[in-house]
Amino acid sequence: MKDQLEGLVGQMVERGIMFQEAVGEFEKRFIKRVLDRSNGNQSRAAKILGIHRNTLSRKIFTYKLDRRRPH
Repeated sequence: MKDQLEGLVGQMVERGIMFQEAVGEFEKRFIKRVLDRSNGNQSRAAKILGIHRNTLSRKIFTYKLDRRRPH
């Protein structure tokens, strides 16, 4: 996994992806995966992520991950 991550980071640097954009995209996808794994249960997802539920709710809003909205 470390090699895959290193390759991805290398590609992002070569393409000029800014740090904040990379971190935001990673965070969004990580949160989405955990929400899917917890069947949308935000309390359970927050516990898995190790963050407060209010923090998770704010990030869901920021990244537009509300599962009740049509994709």
